[in-house]
Parts: sequence; structure tokens; C-alpha cells
Amino acid sequence: MRNILLAAAAISVFAAPAFAQSGPDARGYGSLGYTHVEGDNATTGAVTGRLGVNLNRYLAVETEASVGVKDDDFTVAGVDGSIKHEWDAAGYVVGKYPVNDKLELFARGGYGHTELKQEIVGANTDVGGDSWNYGVGANYYLDG
Repeated sequence: MRNILLAAAAISVFAAPAFAQSGPDARGYGSLGYTHVEGDNATTGAVTGRLGVNLNRYLAVETEASVGVKDDDFTVAGVDGSIKHEWDAAGYVVGKYPVNDKLELFARGGYGHTELKQEIVGANTDVGGDSWNYGVGANYYLDG
């Protein structure tokens, strides 16, 4: 249904006390960022919050939720319309590879749902869809 380019530019990342104790590496974490969603005819954006728990040094689980903040206007076959990112939510399994004490690489995969609102010629239509989501990245820690 949609092609997603997911760019989460973290605004803040914080380490929280452990949410669950399953080992010495278990600790909770979270981030707040911006998600860029690019479709065939429109581009929207959302503020995304993410919470996760490290199960050990190499594996974590995450959940995220987003609220739309950027709408887009489009034209298809000469007809004007607009699309609004309402919300989305997803859950992930994250594999991590610590390169050193400050740098880790990660890959994440999971399943999510997105709700959009589309308006064409004065008619509103709710558009929702489920998707398999994935990504890779790196974390660099400024302090211990």
C-alpha cells in the first residue's frame, strides 16, 4: 500500500532505569524523533516516540507510536487532494552488535499499522494499512 522511507532523527535519547530484570544488561531506553513517510503521491511526517528494553547485549524489543504533524497536498489526474498522517504504532525485535564501548550497529524488524486521512473533492476517506517494517542503523553513546 505504501512505500516507506523511515528516517528517525533522534531529538533526544535517554537511558532509564531497568523496566524488567532479565540479566545484567537489561535496561530500558527511549527516543523521540521525526518519521518521514513517502508514498507514491504524497509525503507526510510524524513525531515518533519509541520505548525499548534490552534483553541482553545483543537483543532488544521495542514499541513505537507516532502522531502526524506534516500533511501534504497532491494532484492525481488533474484532481486536487490532501493527505494527513493520523497515527501509527509498531513493535520490533532488534539485533545489536557492539563494535566498542561507544558504538553499536543494529538491525530491526517488526510489524505496524498506519492510519491516514485522505480528502479528494471534499470527500474524506480513512486509509489504514498494516506493514512489515525494517531498518538498520548505529548508536553512538557520548557517555557511559
